[in-house]
Amino acid sequence: MKSIKTWSTPVKQEQKRVIPCNLCGSVSFKPHFNCEGFSYVRCTNCGLVQQNPQPDTGAIHARYEDDSSQAYLHYELSNETAFLTLQQKGLQDSGFFHLETQLFAQRDAPPRVLDVGCATGALLAWLRDRGWDCIGIELCGPAADYARNTRKLSVITGTIEHAGLPANSVDVALASHVIEHVNDPRSFVNEIYNSLKPGGSCFITTPSIDGLQARLFGSRWRSAIFDHLYLFSKRTLRALLEEAGFTVEKTISWGGLARGTAPEPIKQAADRLAKRFNWGDVVLMRCRKKVSVQ
Repeated sequence: MKSIKTWSTPVKQEQKRVIPCNLCGSVSFKPHFNCEGFSYVRCTNCGLVQQNPQPDTGAIHARYEDDSSQAYLHYELSNETAFLTLQQKGLQDSGFFHLETQLFAQRDAPPRVLDVGCATGALLAWLRDRGWDCIGIELCGPAADYARNTRKLSVITGTIEHAGLPANSVDVALASHVIEHVNDPRSFVNEIYNSLKPGGSCFITTPSIDGLQARLFGSRWRSAIFDHLYLFSKRTLRALLEEAGFTVEKTISWGGLARGTAPEPIKQAADRLAKRFNWGDVVLMRCRKKVSVQ
């Protein structure tokens, strides 16, 4: 598989404001990563790492508009085969296909899957071909247009907070490399929870700040980038999901060393160890919404 460069818009000056910790509400922080043109702090109470001061929502949305939106579309199209392969492997390792078999056996109508941050719709199109009823949400207008017009998918342009999804309407929600980009991860997770049917499952994937690569490279870590407003550890991501009401059923991670940072035999050995001992560069959590008790 080819090496994938992490997408990020150019660092620029934006209006910023100091915000409390999104996980626990504390206003006590200490410096964590000092990057070129931006920095991260760690909450002294719960450990969540975030950019703070932080650009407001309007500034974040503007990054996916105008010229930047076309560049992002080109990036997604250039890498979508590699992205899809990684997503498929993550879903396999986290038990998605066992869940899929159960859902299709339980009902006559296809189960519904929501992909939040669906980009060009490659994953949704693949799931549609497997029989799923698919809906996507994508902030970048050109990417959403591509998914609708080229792949004929049902995709809402915008954020999950403004998508108007009915409560208890989807069986499975997917969010791959999205939660680290949003201003309010708590709201993001709550909206996913509300959209799921009781007993529904969510698969959330994000860079892991307690993985080997983050520990080795610090502020030079490939996921410490301008567009990542939050950097989650397994502990802080679990806490956020459980606060929303989810039960975390499985946690997996992968990625020991990025291609090009070490000789290939060392990279392959590091990748195997990272996956085995769950200290990879990326973490995926499979969680379930509680079943209502009558």
